[in-house]
Amino acid sequence: MTIDSSAPSLAELRAARLERAFFARDALVVSRALIGARLVHVLADGSHRVARIVETEAYRGPTDAACHARFGLTKRTRTLFGKPGVAYVFLIYGMHDCLNAVCMAEGAGHAALVRAVEPMSGIAPTLRGDGPGRLTRTLGITRAHDGVDFVTSDTLFIAVAGANAAQTVVATPRVGIAYAGNDALEPWRFLDGESRHVSRPSPRLIGLGAPVKPVLARPAARVPKRPAPAPQEPSQSSEPSARRRPSGTTPGTRRRDR
Repeated sequence: MTIDSSAPSLAELRAARLERAFFARDALVVSRALIGARLVHVLADGSHRVARIVETEAYRGPTDAACHARFGLTKRTRTLFGKPGVAYVFLIYGMHDCLNAVCMAEGAGHAALVRAVEPMSGIAPTLRGDGPGRLTRTLGITRAHDGVDFVTSDTLFIAVAGANAAQTVVATPRVGIAYAGNDALEPWRFLDGESRHVSRPSPRLIGLGAPVKPVLARPAARVPKRPAPAPQEPSQSSEPSARRRPSGTTPGTRRRDR
């Protein structure tokens, strides 16, 4: 596993954990601000794994056609509609656990998906974090961590970036959500433009699949509110077929259901 003699101690990381106010903002702001922050998981044997967040996506509540919150309060989304700063972990296609941080306010349904991390310490060099499923396996995070409070937990939390802050943050449309229509075109995916550990999805899976030039992302001082769309019935083809497909797809489409 990777060992960095200059890495901060676990006590120092705990002292640097992000506070509730950090998460109590629009997911668009939080997702951008998470780039460079350190994700820490303390395992049952007392060892800990640390990784730097290098890619995120924002999901902005019931008016976002790609967000689970569009289906309202269900057993699956109970955590998503909870207080900001809590981990929302869900399983997709029976194989990938995805880690999110609940944002904004209780009942808002906002979340920041952690899409990729750069291993820092306590992680074997053969393990990777360039994708939402890979990073949870590498860090040992599962659905058992759904509902864990990043702000108060001593075993799963996020620490401030410090010297790890990204110098260049790039924004692109999100991955695998073409079913969301115009919302798929929004540049709500953020990544460290200098990291080798970001995910590299096929261009066909980004936005609506048409080429879109990445743009530099700047911290948002004010996030405009989005009008509520007309009510729509949930898709009847949300379950994957028996044939294995890339994560986030349904027959005839390219998607990841959030």
